[in-house]
Amino acid sequence: MYHSVDHFDEDPHLVTVSPARFARQMAWLRARGLRGVGTGELLDAHAAGRARGLVGLTFDDGYADFVTRAVPALLRYGFGATVFVVSGRIGAYNAWDDGPRKPLMTADQIRTAADAGMEIASHGRHHVSLPGADDTELREELEESRAVLEDLVEGPVTGFAYPYGHATAREVEAVRAAGYDYACDISPDEPGRHALPRTYVGDRDGPVRLRAKIVRHELRRRSRV
Repeated sequence: MYHSVDHFDEDPHLVTVSPARFARQMAWLRARGLRGVGTGELLDAHAAGRARGLVGLTFDDGYADFVTRAVPALLRYGFGATVFVVSGRIGAYNAWDDGPRKPLMTADQIRTAADAGMEIASHGRHHVSLPGADDTELREELEESRAVLEDLVEGPVTGFAYPYGHATAREVEAVRAAGYDYACDISPDEPGRHALPRTYVGDRDGPVRLRAKIVRHELRRRSRV
């Protein structure tokens, strides 16, 4: 689970990975025979028994640096990824965050990412914590965000990520009922296709920490089977 790939002076919420560190992390995966893919591709491969050696790479929020810095590095290694876009903030900035202002992808940049083979998925309309939304707002966050993105990419948008990783059984069921094929969480109490656990990756994560995180994630996954 990534967010932003960019140079930075301050990063109070630890959402940014420097371009040099990101390139080293991708090289680390490649050197170990692993290939980064989008979540949809990973799930399809898992269903077909072809997931060995694949790692799902996700980027929350849809920062502009995804297309300017992350995508070139991903393509260099033949990797794919999923980017979760806040549809109501396209071309704006991370208004939900009290940290440094970061520009979000424009409509053209979203299409560029899609044309490069990246999976475009939804992160809601306004990056709100969904457990606090009433039923009407929840439905709009799920349905309207997907409609906007599908118009942009002229194709299906099948994935969702819960803002802040906040999701109760109500939100998980709402995402499923809204027709999303899958949804990404962070550390769900009850993992499933619409509450997929992910591992945070940050700028401090070098080879030793990456290896430890992969092992920890695998152990957690096995303990829930």
